[in-house]
Amino acid sequence: MIVPSINTIRDEWFSNVRGDVLSGLVVALALIPEAIAFSIIAGVDPKVGLYASFCIAVVISFVGGRPGMISAATGAMALVMVTLVAEHGLQYLLAATLLCGVIQFVMGVFKLGNLMRFVSRSVVIGFVNALAILIFMAQLPELIPALNPEAADRIGLPVYLMTAAGLAIIYGFPLIPKIGKIIPSPLICIVGLTIVALYMGLDIRNVGDMGDLPDTLPMFLLPDIPLNLETLLIIAPYSAALAVVGLLESMMTATIVDDLTDTLSDKNRECRGQGIANVVSGFFGGMAGCAMIGQSVINVKSGGRTRLSTLIAGVVLLILVVFLSDWVSQIPMAALVAVMIMVSIGTFNWESLREFKTHPMSFNIVMVATVITTVFSHNLAYGVLVGVLLSALFFANKISQFLSIYSEYDEQNNTRYYYVHGQVFFSSTTYFLDSFDTKEALNSVVIDVTHAHFWDVTAVDTLDKLVIRFQREGIDVKVIGLNSASRTLIDQFSIHDRRDIGLLD
Repeated sequence: MIVPSINTIRDEWFSNVRGDVLSGLVVALALIPEAIAFSIIAGVDPKVGLYASFCIAVVISFVGGRPGMISAATGAMALVMVTLVAEHGLQYLLAATLLCGVIQFVMGVFKLGNLMRFVSRSVVIGFVNALAILIFMAQLPELIPALNPEAADRIGLPVYLMTAAGLAIIYGFPLIPKIGKIIPSPLICIVGLTIVALYMGLDIRNVGDMGDLPDTLPMFLLPDIPLNLETLLIIAPYSAALAVVGLLESMMTATIVDDLTDTLSDKNRECRGQGIANVVSGFFGGMAGCAMIGQSVINVKSGGRTRLSTLIAGVVLLILVVFLSDWVSQIPMAALVAVMIMVSIGTFNWESLREFKTHPMSFNIVMVATVITTVFSHNLAYGVLVGVLLSALFFANKISQFLSIYSEYDEQNNTRYYYVHGQVFFSSTTYFLDSFDTKEALNSVVIDVTHAHFWDVTAVDTLDKLVIRFQREGIDVKVIGLNSASRTLIDQFSIHDRRDIGLLD
């Protein structure tokens, strides 16, 4: 085990105490309605999401790989849980959460966090823009009566004025000399609008309307389920889905926070940390969670940079919902809507719109496809998957275009020399095969692949077909210049012995 040095502890915990404490307060307040909302989505009691947010935030502050990133109960994870909770109940959800954590920890041990290098920038930008749109759309039920029939009579001019005032505070307060940079403006917004709403007795929706807050501390418990193979078969598919969705969102969020703070994170440690946090959450009656880009952006924008901000957010969240619930329940939703709109505006990559004309068409297609898939499916994993697949296809198509083949004819020996330059793989094999004239009346053919590389089984199969076609016409074939990697691939997957079909080293 590697023991962190004193300098590392100072840098990751105590290098930005004031900013971290204040930003942690803001995040804790903003976490409450989201945790309740995600619990409702999953079909469980609000305390399940709140306990999960507390446990995950506190644990991840110690074991996570990205200082300053906020992890808690999330909507993406809640959507995966809906069917499990509906069909089998809370206890099976807790067991699925435990197994999810174990899977994530194992994935971290096997360094699957390194797979993030295969996610292109176009996918990251599309992911960010889609998330910004989803965050904004999530606020609309608090602003449009038709989207919230149960509370339609409480949505009107006071809500709009409060939201507008909140945005004015958030963007205007930092402009005040001296004190504007000391206290995070979202905190001023939440506290200020709460005081105004209480003083004026406004009949508008508040945090208490989202659901009952817990009045006890979370307690250690074991899921009350039979420990047998049938239970495992029930929870395993959900646990695997939760593990993948959670790590995908966490890795994407870590990448975004890396860019915002101009620092690096340990993706594999983050995988292991998310696993440990979810195991703890499951043992204390919480649902599975992962990193939250919205809350992480709030934290960074409010001045949070180190692990202390994440710890403060988790601890303060528990204190607020358990010991100060009477006060917290009075926070107007309009204040939190203003904060989340700020997050949406700050999250969206506006440069991507200005650079749309200058970026390659493939870049734009991947970005737009990621946005559309994520927004319409409300599933971040689907959006990223579509973006990664499109990026791979565009890359394969681009690389295949660099394959070039030209030939020279030796009239004296009635021999044609083919020179292959580039990468031969599934996307370029059609062009490779069509570049040879197997019907030409020749004594022999020499295929020089010194400047080529065979990448996959499709390429080996295509070379087999080419040599056989020449041999059927009575033409002697020699393949020269194979590099060691290509020779190994051909030895392993060719249907012929290398020497029998003229493949020479």
